[in-house]
Amino acid sequence: MASNRNFYDVLGVQKNASEDEIKKAFRKLAVKYHPDNGGDENKFKEISEAYETLSNPDKRREYDQLLMYGGIPGQGAAGGAYAGGAAGVNIGDILNSMFSGNGAFTNDWGQGFSSPFGGGAAGGRQRSRRGDDLSLTVDVSAEDAFRGVTHKVTYRIPSTGEQQAIAVSVPAGAVDGGKLRYKRRGEYGINGGERGDLVVTTHVEEHPLFKRKGADVTMELPISIYEAALGCSVDVPTPGGATVRLKVPAGTQTGKKFRFKEMGAPDVKHRGKTGALLVKVVVKVPTALSDEERTSLEHLRDADKRDYREKVERFRATV
Repeated sequence: MASNRNFYDVLGVQKNASEDEIKKAFRKLAVKYHPDNGGDENKFKEISEAYETLSNPDKRREYDQLLMYGGIPGQGAAGGAYAGGAAGVNIGDILNSMFSGNGAFTNDWGQGFSSPFGGGAAGGRQRSRRGDDLSLTVDVSAEDAFRGVTHKVTYRIPSTGEQQAIAVSVPAGAVDGGKLRYKRRGEYGINGGERGDLVVTTHVEEHPLFKRKGADVTMELPISIYEAALGCSVDVPTPGGATVRLKVPAGTQTGKKFRFKEMGAPDVKHRGKTGALLVKVVVKVPTALSDEERTSLEHLRDADKRDYREKVERFRATV
């Protein structure tokens, strides 16, 4: 930093600038000078150091008080005595005390000062820090989750306000709540620190027919009481767009499940593998009958001599 410039000069703001004015100034300069955007790394470190101090009320207050004594670390006045209203005060001694961790000093303001630069005596240099991870959610249709899809999304970097875009590759077999991590696409690091990651969560919409349990897919297949009693064959759709034929045996009861191996969804945890399709039979009873149907069913009922409630009657007789 030039000897005649302070942190306010670096950010291009007045000494009485508000927090919002300081933040806006930093964001504008960060976009311009960030190394990832082809900017000057040294310049970016300089504005980051200035923002780190001026954005913190306590550090800013201590920094302003140092300026009143005529010098700050790295500037020409820092080693000599202040010739103003605090004669005999040596800024070099003050700073050494601050950086050594001795609690600095107490003066007319009655406050103890500590170093606003976080790095101690090593030239006021701050430690590098990795940027925070950022997160966003991508909505995916059930069909796209089965076959995979690529979405171009934009997101904002909080520290600079800039918009960035990324192509999110949602894998085939994606599940609701699944996470994709993109390295070094998150918040910028401080003082040369590595960028954080971008974590994308997939929100998969519900399918009107299929339900998911990992890579396995379940569906309900309605059949009539006649089909259940006599047996039938039904063409069943699969998540992959194919069709399989299910042979329902005569006498099938509601709730019976049939399993088709490798006809479910791609397994995102085991590449190259596919889950199963589970078909649950649901026997549907008519809720309205024509006169002819009613007459036919009454004849069948009267001719049926099976005892369907044998266990119930046997238990009732013992009570």
